[in-house]
Amino acid sequence: VLLCAQGWPVLEELYLSSNNITVLERPDNVLQTLKLLDLSDNQLLDGNQLHLIAQLPRLEQLILRNSGISSIHFPDAGFGCKTKMFPSLKRLAINDNKISQWSSINELDKLPSLRALQCNNNPFMDTEKNPETLIQLIIAKISQLEVLNNCEILPAERRGAELDYRKIFGKDWLEAGGHWNPEKNKPSEEFLAAHPRYPTLCLKYGAPEEGELKGRQPLTLKNQLLTLTIKCPEKPEQKPVEKKLPESMTIQKVKGLLYRLFKIPGSELKLSYESSKLEGKEVELDNDLKPLQFYSIESGDCVLVRW
Repeated sequence: VLLCAQGWPVLEELYLSSNNITVLERPDNVLQTLKLLDLSDNQLLDGNQLHLIAQLPRLEQLILRNSGISSIHFPDAGFGCKTKMFPSLKRLAINDNKISQWSSINELDKLPSLRALQCNNNPFMDTEKNPETLIQLIIAKISQLEVLNNCEILPAERRGAELDYRKIFGKDWLEAGGHWNPEKNKPSEEFLAAHPRYPTLCLKYGAPEEGELKGRQPLTLKNQLLTLTIKCPEKPEQKPVEKKLPESMTIQKVKGLLYRLFKIPGSELKLSYESSKLEGKEVELDNDLKPLQFYSIESGDCVLVRW
């Protein structure tokens, strides 16, 4: 490919999927105009091979779907810093790979231009049973991300994800040497390696107060799952979906889940529900900050989605 590339001085898109490529080489003095590179369905196996193509100055989109990659690392940048690798990369697809550690997602925050990420079907996504929490963790870990798995990240969704992340890991932060007094705030290297954005989130929103530290609570009576049917009455072609949601989930978070579920563009969602016990009566879910239990929703009820 690099030999042929000498004849492509202004090439912008190169598709090399399913070519049994197992080793990358540094493209010196060729492919410098490349904006899109597709290496999907090749077995690269080693994420460090990506360093060999990391200096392509104009590369905006890199597709690595099903390429056997198990980790991503940018060793030239420390916690909270940006890498000099892939300086123009805006869109990255790493779905259907073998990435099992959250540390690889932390590393993606080092990419200075990254705005869109596809990462479905990687083992690290099985570490969280709640899909909503999983999405929140990825959003909170990658500061400049605007689109995740083809769904737009709304400002309110980012704020909610970052605030929750700050609370969830607050106890770990304190136990690792974190402190409300800036002079005593010295979290361990291990904590910073696992949560490199945590200090930035504390600067943005303030350190979590003791009353906010909720930790990872076990499923209690207060946090029982509701089995709900979700319908779009104005879109009859859209089949009803059954979902299990914690009754402590706020309406705002329910909306975030539904944006992705129904692939809705960034528009205003209007939610209401019909009780299985009171047929024909529709109750509007009009306060984004209230949990589902505030509206006395029960398992078997139907949530109606309009936009």
